[in-house]
Amino acid sequence: MSTQKGKKAGKITVDTIKKMKNRTKIVMITAYDALFAKLFDEEADIILVGDSLNMVFGGREDTLSIDIDTMIYHTNAVCRGAKRALVVLDMPFGSYNTKKEALKNAVKVYKNSPAQAIKLEGGKDKAEIIRYLTKNSIAVMGHIGLMPQSVRNEGGYKVKGKEENDIKSLIEDAKAIEEAGAFCLVVEGVKPNAAKEITKAVSIPTIGIGAGADTDGQVLVWSDMFGFFEDFKPKFVKRYLDGAKLIKEALKEYASEVRESKFPTSEYTY
Repeated sequence: MSTQKGKKAGKITVDTIKKMKNRTKIVMITAYDALFAKLFDEEADIILVGDSLNMVFGGREDTLSIDIDTMIYHTNAVCRGAKRALVVLDMPFGSYNTKKEALKNAVKVYKNSPAQAIKLEGGKDKAEIIRYLTKNSIAVMGHIGLMPQSVRNEGGYKVKGKEENDIKSLIEDAKAIEEAGAFCLVVEGVKPNAAKEITKAVSIPTIGIGAGADTDGQVLVWSDMFGFFEDFKPKFVKRYLDGAKLIKEALKEYASEVRESKFPTSEYTY
């Protein structure tokens, strides 16, 4: 049941998310540790332990080198902070190339973390893998459109859904993922009109990122939206906080007080 503010009471489940289709917009955000997961838990419906942690947390140029054990480690940390939100583990590159490999790694995730679902990239080409996972009691979130794990194969991050044939293909991807049993679908880097058509074509929720306002929800990487990542800002990111500036200003004040022997005062001394 929803509260007056639109937030759900109790633990959010896969079934909760499915029922939000066409009813309540889904709020999704990334997190990689217990501290931020706890801060996000009250407002977020889904917390994604994204493979973006390879870039945000690890300083890498892309997501491709992270492994399943690292994802599980961070998922455990997030689950210790998130008591309400649905926690989803982003399956890393190379961990679901075949049905058996995907199931082996997904079972490893379930046995070694409290993650409630996994996310994997791909459309029609991954439908049989998704079907195999869902038939073996693994909850799967799909991901189509711009797929970061394909960045080297595609020669960069390229917006999708510009042409009619592309839109048709994306809709076919979405339907194939739905038919395979996925409970939800991320639509990334897709033109708004295409994302709207995808959302209308399936009965499972769509969660957009760089895909306009007509999806069933939105997701952003926390360090982008709170202004902690300064190297560049994607066009689709709105900064709700100038986090890096605030931290630098506070750190500068702390450093100044230490160097001038103004900290600690008696108030901060045993």
